[in-house]
Amino acid sequence: MIRHTSLSIRALLALSAAVGLAPGIAAADDGRDFGARVEHLLEAQSERLFGFGKPTTAADVGDNGLTRDQETAQQRQDLAKGLRAEYVTRKVAVSGDMIAFWPNDIKYTHLIVCIEQGRATGGRNAGVQRVNVTPGRDYGKVETIVYGMANCDGIRTTQWGTVVATEETDDGGAYEILDPLGTTGYWIADRGAAGADADIRVAVNDPNANSGEDHIRKRTALVTQAWEGLEFLDNGVVIAGDEERSGASGADQDGGAIFRFVPAIPYVCANAPVRPGQLCSNTVRSLGESPLAAGTNYALVTQCTGDGNIGQGCEYGRTSAWVKISNPANARSEANANGATGYCRPEDLHIDRESPLYKGGDGILWCWTNTCAGTDGEALCVTETNAQLAARDQVEVNNGLGRFPYLANGTAIARPNVTRFVQNDARMRAHDNLDFQPVTRNVYIIEDASFGEVWACLPDGADRDLASDGCVSMLTVNDPLAEPTGFIFDGTGETAFYILQHGEQPASLLDFASNPVNGRTDDLIKITGFKVKRQD
Repeated sequence: MIRHTSLSIRALLALSAAVGLAPGIAAADDGRDFGARVEHLLEAQSERLFGFGKPTTAADVGDNGLTRDQETAQQRQDLAKGLRAEYVTRKVAVSGDMIAFWPNDIKYTHLIVCIEQGRATGGRNAGVQRVNVTPGRDYGKVETIVYGMANCDGIRTTQWGTVVATEETDDGGAYEILDPLGTTGYWIADRGAAGADADIRVAVNDPNANSGEDHIRKRTALVTQAWEGLEFLDNGVVIAGDEERSGASGADQDGGAIFRFVPAIPYVCANAPVRPGQLCSNTVRSLGESPLAAGTNYALVTQCTGDGNIGQGCEYGRTSAWVKISNPANARSEANANGATGYCRPEDLHIDRESPLYKGGDGILWCWTNTCAGTDGEALCVTETNAQLAARDQVEVNNGLGRFPYLANGTAIARPNVTRFVQNDARMRAHDNLDFQPVTRNVYIIEDASFGEVWACLPDGADRDLASDGCVSMLTVNDPLAEPTGFIFDGTGETAFYILQHGEQPASLLDFASNPVNGRTDDLIKITGFKVKRQD
C-alpha cells in the first residue's frame, strides 16, 4: 500500500478541534453526520493537502451571466482560493482536447494539442496543433501540424522523442510525428482502412502520395480502437484504452478494453528509467527507429477467482492478466471473444510519475477514468511490478472460453492488480480526463459535463482500502455551453493547462486560419498558484 498522510481517528479529532468542532460533539448538534464532517475537515485543510485555499462549492456551479468575449480568463471559471488563470491563446481550433508538452514537461517551448473534430470533406479539418508558450512576441501562436485526422483526442510525447496523436473513432488509428516543430501543414489525404497505412502528404491538396511519411506515419501495429487515454514506458510499451460504451456495437457486447502493446524490438533508453514527459538522451533520428513499428498486442482480463473464471462483474482483481490479440485491426471484437474485460467508456489514462514503484525502478502505478451511463463515472488504478513490466513471453491459459496465449515473464503470467480509486457521487460525475500532479501525487479528475468541475483527489493512504482519501473541487466552469478537457500539469506540479472546449462563439473570436472548417475556436488556459509540498 502506498505510504501517504491519512486521516486517522486521532488526527481527525485533532483537526476537528483546529476548525472549531469539539471532539465529542454529536453529529446532530452541528447538522453534520460523520461523513459530512470529514468532508468539511478536508476542505478546511485544503491548503496543506492540495496546495490551494478554499475549494469551490456547489454554490459556485452556475452561469456568471457574462458572454465569452466579455470574460477574462479568471472569469471563465471559479477557482479555488489562491489560483490564477490566464489565456495562453483563444485561437485553438474548436474541440481542442488533450495536450502534450514539447520537448519535455520541464523545459517546454510548445504545447501540442489534439483537435477532436470529425474529418471534414477533403480532410481540411485541423487534427494536431502546436501552441508556442515561449515568452516573447510569438507567445500563444497557433500552427497546425497535420490536417485530416478523425477526432484526434489522445496525445503524448514519447521518451524517444516523437509525438503520438490518436483518433477517437471506431476505426481510430495512432499517428507518430517526428520533429513536431518542423512539421507544419501536413495532410492525411486518405486515412486508410483499419490496420492499413494512411496516405500522408506534405500539404493540403499535394498530389505526391505518401510524401509525408518521413515525418508522420500511421502505426498499424497498434490496435484499431476509439483512442483516448494512453501512456508510454521508455522501452516502447504502450498502455491505452478503447472508449467504447457497453452495448454500443451490438446487443450484449462488452464495453471498451484496456490494451497493451509490447514492441518486437524494445527501445533501449540510454538513461533509463525515464518517466513519461521526459526524454531519453538517445532520441530517434527517424521514424524507422521507433519501437512502435512492430509488436504484439494484449487486452486486460480481470478475473474473479482464477484464470478459468472470467466475465463481466469482475472489473477488479489481483489475479488479472493480459490475453493476446492476434489482429490489431480487429482488436475490439477479438478482445470481446477472448475474454478481455469491457469497461464503460475508458477515457484518459496516466502513470503516476512519482510513485515509489516507478521511482524505485520496481514497477508502475497507473490509473484511468470511465465515463459510464448518464453522468456516472469512476477512476480505476493498476499496480504492476518490475517483473510484469519486463514481460515479453507467452503462456497458454484456459480461461473458460478456450485456450489463449497470455503475457508472461518466462513462465510467470504478468499479474496487474486492478482496484477502484474514485467513484461518482451526487456532485462528482462524468469522470473524463485525469492527471497526476508531480511531487504531491494528488490525482486531478475532470468532468465531461456542462458546468464541469476539476477535482483534486488525495492518493490512497495507510487505511485499509486502496481508494483516494478524499477529493475537493479546485475549478468549476461557469459557462453552460462549455466543458473542461485536456487538463495536464507540467513537470513542476506548479502550473497546469487545460482547454475550455466549445462555449459560445462570438464573431470576434472566429479564426479561419486556425480552423478552416468554420472558424470556431476554443480557449487554452494556464492555471498557476499551486503550492507544491511533498506530503510523506
